[in-house]
Amino acid sequence: MTNLLLFAAGLAALVLGANLLVRGAGKLALSFGISPLVVGLTVVAFGTSAPEVAVSVSAALDGQADMAVGNVVGSNIFNVLFILGISALIVPLVVNRQLIRQEVPIMFGASLLMVALASNGNLAQWEAGLLLGLLVVYTGFLVVQSRRESAAAGAAQAGLGDEFADELQPSAPGAWDAKLPAQLALIAAGLALLVLGSDWLVTSAVAFAKALGVSDVVIALTIVAAGTSMPEVATSITAAIKGERDIAVGNVVGSNTFNILGCLGISGLVAGSSGLPVAPSLLAFDMWVMLAVALACLPMFATGGEIARWEGGVFAGYYVAYVSYLILAAQAHDALSTFSNVMLWFVVPLTVITLVVSVVRKRS
Repeated sequence: MTNLLLFAAGLAALVLGANLLVRGAGKLALSFGISPLVVGLTVVAFGTSAPEVAVSVSAALDGQADMAVGNVVGSNIFNVLFILGISALIVPLVVNRQLIRQEVPIMFGASLLMVALASNGNLAQWEAGLLLGLLVVYTGFLVVQSRRESAAAGAAQAGLGDEFADELQPSAPGAWDAKLPAQLALIAAGLALLVLGSDWLVTSAVAFAKALGVSDVVIALTIVAAGTSMPEVATSITAAIKGERDIAVGNVVGSNTFNILGCLGISGLVAGSSGLPVAPSLLAFDMWVMLAVALACLPMFATGGEIARWEGGVFAGYYVAYVSYLILAAQAHDALSTFSNVMLWFVVPLTVITLVVSVVRKRS
């Protein structure tokens, strides 16, 4: 019970810390005249992934490499299969053309790069630095691209600038958060809660793993990954309910790219010169699931420019199957072989055939 309360408190601290950090940093940036568009593409994008960063970095510093890497892999699988699946079940999701042509291929490329770099069982410090450097380049590219599009089409027509302008209103003159000390205090409080929450979450997660007799990797892939993805869950489902269906998809794709380039990059840098060890189970199975999920987005997003309800149901169903496999494997259950055979020889081929037929029908 103590560890359960510690986990809940850590999760609450992470979510609150991320919100305070985004608010303080956003207000500070706007007060210096930085556009809402640039702030949204940087501060807001970092804020939604701040819990993943905090937990993975804390785990890396504590020598819990399995937790650090497993959190990234598990979060990316959870984001696509569960969050997009549930969001699409609520309402069919519109997929922006830019996501299909640019962001999803970049997400898949980042996933492929992660698998390639970790294939030798260790993410070296220079490889982590490469990932972080690519994030800086990618963010800069997005800012320049968005500013050009806004200038060409007009901010009102482009829509992106207005979207962030609505979310990030500058403080009114005389408001308590309009002053520099208050903004710095929000940032400091947000960072403090992120550090504290990540420590509580990692500590309780390790205790769960020992009590349940499973590895840190399984806990990181499931409980920790789902917990740290709560900001993405709230953002995407709320956007779907409000009818902002393209935001629901864009939030997940952007978060997955940031998790690999930013979260894993920073964790690998702080892990030290020896690098970040990657568990054999992640290399043998989970990373390939993450890569397959990213690859599956390409044809599914491209068919008709939307994610239909039945496709969302497929995503959600596969997440349930994935977690079920992890639980059965962790317990070495007798049903594991039967479950694996059913998935491999019946469910997966049936899904592939269904998707192929759907693609052909939508293009004909």
